Amino acid sequence: MTVLSTALDTLRGRAGELLFERVAGPDGPRNRDAIHNTPGPRWFPQDSPVRRVHGDSAMFIGGLTALLLQSLHPVAMAAVSAHSGFRGDPWGRLQRTSTFLATTTYGTADSAQSACERVKGVHARIHGVTDEGLAYRASDPHLLEWVHVAETDSFLRAHQRFGAHPLTAGECSRYVADMARVAEALGVPSPPRSAQALSARLQEYRAELRCTPQARETTRYLLLRPPIPVLALPLYGALAANAVALLPRWATSELNLPRWTPGERFMLIPAGRAVTGLIGWAMRRPETDGRS
Repeated sequence: MTVLSTALDTLRGRAGELLFERVAGPDGPRNRDAIHNTPGPRWFPQDSPVRRVHGDSAMFIGGLTALLLQSLHPVAMAAVSAHSGFRGDPWGRLQRTSTFLATTTYGTADSAQSACERVKGVHARIHGVTDEGLAYRASDPHLLEWVHVAETDSFLRAHQRFGAHPLTAGECSRYVADMARVAEALGVPSPPRSAQALSARLQEYRAELRCTPQARETTRYLLLRPPIPVLALPLYGALAANAVALLPRWATSELNLPRWTPGERFMLIPAGRAVTGLIGWAMRRPETDGRS
């Protein structure tokens, strides 16, 4: 049993290192040490819902859901297509995003604010015109809020379905309020602060959302041509299929993606829970074992 336990620990450690390197990049260990070990006040206390949600492997599904949902805003998608390294450097974009989330969630208040200021600086330089002749600015509060509410809704949906410890109704609203703190620092003037307000705000965007050629291409890229090793495709397939199943029905209809409720309930969701559980097992650091 000791030999088996040692072998499993070694396997877990190696798998976790490889996955962490993909998600966090070559500077991941250094950034993690700075984020978690630099002394100073934080935006969010240890027991805050945002820490629980963002530290759970359900984020792997929630992140994919957010990208699919965000693609339905034509103006936001035009800006991403023209200026983002989404396809040219997908892992780099993922690493920058994961570092931003980790910094604002767990880092010092100063580092969280600095991270937001850097993003605002990037947004200030991004502007253009859509294929339909509409001018856009990445710093537009309305577009920023769309990205925010799509992310918040997707992360929360994923956690409630696949998270190790789902939130209570009150904690869900606290999570939305936590995320509002980050949104305000990025330039969203009045983000939703409760689960009910989040749902209502998302609904308010419905009239602006539709599937464009850029949205279809993004969907194909994420679901059919992901930049991952062949051996990882079955696991990614389970994550991607569950990301689709997590979308609101109207969103899958817009994107023309199939849904089969019985299959989701009895096959797809259990597979998603198994894969996120495996990811959580692999990425759990030995020194955190046994902690909540």
